[in-house]
Parts: sequence; C-alpha cells; structure tokens
Amino acid sequence: MTSMTTTSRTTFRCRGPALRSLAALAFTAALSSCSTAYYGALEQFGIEKRDILVDRVEDARDAQNDAKEQFSSALDRYRSVVTVDGGDLEETYDAINSEYERSEQRAQAVTDRIDSVEQVAEDLFEEWEDELADYSDAGLRRRSESLLRDTRSHYQQVMSAMRRAEGAMYPVLTLFQDQVLVLRHNLNARAIGALENELGSIERATADLIAEMERAIAEASAFIDSMA
Repeated sequence: MTSMTTTSRTTFRCRGPALRSLAALAFTAALSSCSTAYYGALEQFGIEKRDILVDRVEDARDAQNDAKEQFSSALDRYRSVVTVDGGDLEETYDAINSEYERSEQRAQAVTDRIDSVEQVAEDLFEEWEDELADYSDAGLRRRSESLLRDTRSHYQQVMSAMRRAEGAMYPVLTLFQDQVLVLRHNLNARAIGALENELGSIERATADLIAEMERAIAEASAFIDSMA
C-alpha cells in the first residue's frame, strides 16, 4: 500500500514524545475542522496513520500498566487498614477514598486511550481498503490485501484483550466504592469489621483484573513489535 510506506521511508519517523508534540500541533491546526485535516497535518511530517496507531497502542499499554500498579496499590492499602486494629477512622477513610479516586482516574485514562486506538484503527483500515483499488499490479494488490487481513486480525486480538481488561476494572471499582461509602456513613469499629469481611472478594477481583491487564499489555507489546 503506497500511501502507508513510501512517505515513511523517505522522511523521518516520529515516535513517542516527538510524535505526540507534532500531534498536538496538528490537533491545534485542525481544531475547528475534521479528522482529515488532522491526519493531513501529520502527513506533512511523514507521519502516517500506521505510525499514529502504533503510538496510541503504546499509550494504551502504558495507561493499562499504570492502572495495574494503581489497583495493586489500592488493594495493598485496603488490606493494611482493615487487618490492623486501631488507628484513626477518619484517616482510614481518607486513605481508602484517595486510593479509590486514583484508581477511578487511572481507569478513565485507560478507556480514553483505548477509544483513541479504536478511532485511528478504523480510519487506517478504511483508507487501506479504499486504496486497494488503486493498484494496477494484481500481485501487489493481493500482497497488500493479505497484509491488511493479518494486521486487522492482530489488531482485533489486541483490542479484544484491552477491552476485556478495561471491563475488569469496573467491578473492582464498584467494590472499592461500596467500601468507601460504608466508611463514609459509618465511621466506627463495626464498619472496619464489615470491610474486612469483603477483603477476600476484593482480592480475588483485583487478581483477575491484574491477570487480564497483563495479557492485554503482552498483546499490545507484540502488536507494536509486529508493526515496527
């Protein structure tokens, strides 16, 4: 597919912070226009949709890793405050509530990153499909079609894994939110006892979540390597 390869071979390839800086400039330039203007602005720097897709998958992977660490931290904090007698109940509430709020923010960041991956992937595959008709060489067209099928199939595996991990975050958040509400409305020793009764459920749900996230992170890393 000529539009995906020719420009990136003859110009520099931006990744990571450099691509994000150029993307911010392109976004500013196209703020009142459509995504076509956004992509067109980046293409002036030799950045194709393929590059944007890889960069956004990297961002989604990193966001999931950050969320995984935050949910682990929240579980550790929850475990520490419900299994130790004594302590200030207001401090206990503040500690658990802070961990819940940080976990909620990390979860939203994961959702936003995955949505941005999905958007550019749809645009990339639509363009790729359309440009197959531009080939005059039937052999090259078949090779491009085959590459498109393989890339789309691998992408769908990544997206499925990321969406499963995303979905696993919200039951854990709900469990944490319930415990925060218990503490907020019942700042007494019996409330701490009720939290301890839920510890096993939260531990199991968090373990399932972390396993799903690790699978999604591995899938994303493999996809990035395959697109390099």
